Amino acid sequence: MRRLLVFAVLAALLAAAAWYGEQWNYLRPGPSEKGTVVLVKPGEGSAGIAQQLQRAGVIANANLFRLGLRLRNQQSQLKAGEYWFPAHASLASVAGILISGKSIEYKLTAAEGLTSEMIYRLVEADTVLVGDAGPVPQEGTLLPETYLFTRGTTRAALLQEMHQAQQKFLAAHWASRAGGLPVSSPRQAVILASVVEKETSIPEERRHIASVFENRLKQGIKLESDPTIIYGLTRGYPLGRGIRESELTRATPYNTYVIAGLPPTPICNPGKDAIAAVLDPEQTSDLYFVANGTGGHSFTSNFAEHQKNVARLRQIEKGHH
Repeated sequence: MRRLLVFAVLAALLAAAAWYGEQWNYLRPGPSEKGTVVLVKPGEGSAGIAQQLQRAGVIANANLFRLGLRLRNQQSQLKAGEYWFPAHASLASVAGILISGKSIEYKLTAAEGLTSEMIYRLVEADTVLVGDAGPVPQEGTLLPETYLFTRGTTRAALLQEMHQAQQKFLAAHWASRAGGLPVSSPRQAVILASVVEKETSIPEERRHIASVFENRLKQGIKLESDPTIIYGLTRGYPLGRGIRESELTRATPYNTYVIAGLPPTPICNPGKDAIAAVLDPEQTSDLYFVANGTGGHSFTSNFAEHQKNVARLRQIEKGHH
């Protein structure tokens, strides 16, 4: 009887020692000397993942890792993805990262004012994205923004996300637009916003510039926007020189010095600020603006005053030469 009791006590002590030993091993720092990236493919089981982690030097022993998962009933909770494991990550940390499913995120920035073709080229050139990008999206149908994605995201899916983001933003702002606007559809709003986007890089000016163009549209005055000429010549790529006199009068479908009203399509992808500015412009009577030589613009409702502002700009430009 006494011998049985001794065996029972020894067995209990061994079990406790084994449990404490496993706990200690599961929580102690791992072998890796530096942060390591491991890509876990969809459909990979816990055995394959454990072997992969051991080969990458993230863990010392694949079998002990699997035992730890099994004891905690976590072997079926590991998710596919691309993960970064910090140096000396414990088995517990490694399991936590794999269970969280938080893959490494990459980013692509589509800047305001880029054309759809320019954004398409950025997406095509990205080396983390996969698959064919499909056709170039229509001009002005993408929302400029920084987009986060994980490895395995397709180029077509990212372009679709940009399009859906614009649709959502546009729908919300169209629903709450100011009254009496001279644009009769969300599409027209984007066309005008694309012109506003290209006319100023100063966010505070956008609602004022939107009001000038909207006042002109209401009064049947041509928009006379230089960026529309450039789009008609180069499809939005920089001209690399000033606009020639002959180009001011050249009849392209986009030249708003020649055509009345809006261009036939947007001339770029306008950002959120430009879209919002067109749908809620400042209330002014201004019909003219010109660069003021310090990065901003001078605005006026009076043509004679506008001519003085233009002359002032010419003097500043002469002084810089």
